[in-house]
Amino acid sequence: MNRPLFSRCIIITIAFILGYYIVDAQQLKTANQPAQLAVRLVSENSIRITLKPLSYKPDYPYTPALVEHKYGPPAILLTSLSQPIKKQIGHLFVEVKPSPLTIIVTNLNGEHIQKFTFNDNNTLAFALNGKPVLGMGEGGHLTPQGTNWKLQTIEFDRTGRLQEMQPRWQSDAYGSRNPVPFLIGTQGWGIFVASPWVQVDMRDAANGIFIPWKPTAKDSIPQNERNQGQALSKGLPPVSTIVPGLYDFFVLDAHKPTALMKDIATITGPAVMPPKWALGYMQSHRTLRDETQMLGIVDTFRQKKIPLDAVIYLGTGFTPVGWNTKQPSFDFNPKVFKRDPKVVLDDFHSKNVKVVLHMVPWDRDKLPGLEGSIPAKPGEKVDASHIQNYWQQHVALMNTGVDAFWPDEGDWFNLFERIKRHQLYYEGPISTLPNVRPWSLHRNGYLGIAQWGGWVWSGDTESSWKTLEGQVAVGINYSLSISPYWGSDIGGFYATAEKTGELYARWFQFGAFCPAFRSHGRTWHTSLPWGWGLNDMGVNEGNNTNSGNSRNGVQQSEMNNPLIEPVVKKYDDLRYQLLPYNYTLAWEARNTGLPFMRALWLYYPQDAKASAMGSEYLWGKNMLIAPVFEKGATTREVYLPKGKWYDWWTNKAETGEQTVKRDVDLSTMPIYVKAGAIIPFDPIRQYTAEPVKEPTTIKVYRGDNGSFTLYEDDGISLAYLKGKATWINFKWDDKLKKLTLQPGKPGDKFTNLPVHQQFTIQLLPDNVTKQVKYDNKAVAVKF
Repeated sequence: MNRPLFSRCIIITIAFILGYYIVDAQQLKTANQPAQLAVRLVSENSIRITLKPLSYKPDYPYTPALVEHKYGPPAILLTSLSQPIKKQIGHLFVEVKPSPLTIIVTNLNGEHIQKFTFNDNNTLAFALNGKPVLGMGEGGHLTPQGTNWKLQTIEFDRTGRLQEMQPRWQSDAYGSRNPVPFLIGTQGWGIFVASPWVQVDMRDAANGIFIPWKPTAKDSIPQNERNQGQALSKGLPPVSTIVPGLYDFFVLDAHKPTALMKDIATITGPAVMPPKWALGYMQSHRTLRDETQMLGIVDTFRQKKIPLDAVIYLGTGFTPVGWNTKQPSFDFNPKVFKRDPKVVLDDFHSKNVKVVLHMVPWDRDKLPGLEGSIPAKPGEKVDASHIQNYWQQHVALMNTGVDAFWPDEGDWFNLFERIKRHQLYYEGPISTLPNVRPWSLHRNGYLGIAQWGGWVWSGDTESSWKTLEGQVAVGINYSLSISPYWGSDIGGFYATAEKTGELYARWFQFGAFCPAFRSHGRTWHTSLPWGWGLNDMGVNEGNNTNSGNSRNGVQQSEMNNPLIEPVVKKYDDLRYQLLPYNYTLAWEARNTGLPFMRALWLYYPQDAKASAMGSEYLWGKNMLIAPVFEKGATTREVYLPKGKWYDWWTNKAETGEQTVKRDVDLSTMPIYVKAGAIIPFDPIRQYTAEPVKEPTTIKVYRGDNGSFTLYEDDGISLAYLKGKATWINFKWDDKLKKLTLQPGKPGDKFTNLPVHQQFTIQLLPDNVTKQVKYDNKAVAVKF
């Protein structure tokens, strides 16, 4: 036998056994360089595709958006290709074709997922199929100058335009733009482009195009506080990480949308549990008078029995008088704090409220970058850019009693630094208080921050009805593509003539069903729950944006309105009554990747109307929230997907797959609950840690079978990371009219802590109640 031929056969056989395809054919190229294509298994329903120049030696590029994970060898590895090849990888089929290099991904059911074509100009084409594309981060497009954004349709579906993917500050209906190249095709696919940074052209209905960023020389200069107005490389990956021709992206099967969310959370890191207090109401303050005023506002909350868990104080410079000397500063303002700040913070804690401080980073002269880990890992250079050194400047504040931080600004940081900033405010507090969960609220975010407890708010929006409408869509897309934790400034930040008690009440209703529940805005007395009932609005700061809209602020004629406070209190109370439900949603976010705010598409992917719906959302799986964003509204049209639904307020039953017209007054935001839903519902608390004597009510909505796992832990420590918590499974059999309770530990690595609890079981819409004592053993309640 010819020895060279025999050797070649042996090599091909070994390559086939190892799962590689090596073909002696035309050399693959990228950016006019010899290239290698690798396709790796990520999960049963997702793969990682890497096309790189042969001169690039690492398997794939680094990004802090991904958790550290050692992937197995490529299932497909090619440097040349002459004819199509096809291989099963997990539950996917991957076909690779030459000339031009094309990759087609399908699943075992024969369902098409995606088709990619690598073009000669280094762009990457993908299929669109005319269905909505969701996700892609926070915010929306920038309205062309001279265009009235209030007359435009809100962007929920991302198709139909060139998505420039430029991180930026803006106000209008969207707020900050924090773009993420994680596209979710409602037809059944997901794509996350980890590298390079790309624009996404989806102006063609059939095909989209990823266009790589081509840095210029000026992009190599780090942006700073002074030049941040120029949209250069801020928010983008460091120029040093850009390799021409290198593509590294993930492809996910989204025909089962909830599985997609689990897969992307596995790739980018599971969300950490927040402290329970972070799910309570937070009140932001702007200009401060003194500590007496600050404590007096907390006393007013307690006297009025309006629940409150945290107060947030702005820094000086961003307001005439803030908690500190002029930002950036770590020093308490002596004009505000007449006593020892620790004594003052102790007073806040005695009133059961947490204190959150607004922080602004040093500019590049004192903080050249953000790098490293806390504690520093071996080999890390602990210099002025290392986050461990920067964190040390915060330690004295925590020792004084500061509970959490609001890291504002920093828009000039690059993408990696922005992610590191989330890591800083997670690992830093733990290094100081090792068994206390951190919390921080950021202006900037990106996929992967959930592993650092990434909470983001939508930035400096305007007080307008159009903005409120826009925030619904913004929150849904953010929740699909960045992290489970998001919120907006209740009432809008920039005070305009549209900022009225009615707008504030409607925004507060929406805010009660956002993960971050915080009032904040200019003319800040009108951001107090009782503010619209006052005659004195304080300093009317007005609107100083460049949007071209009226700069008039809150109108005096809108004050002395007694109708707003009762509405606000109603929804604040409701937020606290839903605490056991909401806290379980935080566990679900960690365990399943599903956010609090869930697009209807996640559960109704075959319903075209539901998939395109950006004006309402699911809170968890079975509560449908329809915010009211029309001034003077007396009705609200609500689309109900398939199934039987109950009106939360009246228990009236409605049939799904139709739009219902719900009458609304100022106190009513439509909420619907699906048949089979099981909703734990607590007595009203004044703060999340307040003990209550009355039992938790378990609301069971008959008409379908249902289940719910109630999660509970101490709400403070990191013990949950060791699996120490309590799970109770509730299962409703609609035919037998029987509810079963039993321990619900999800696996051997978890410890089901003992619980002895009395429940009131409420069957709806019958409104029949029964009492049951749960003592860590299966028990059934029959109706």
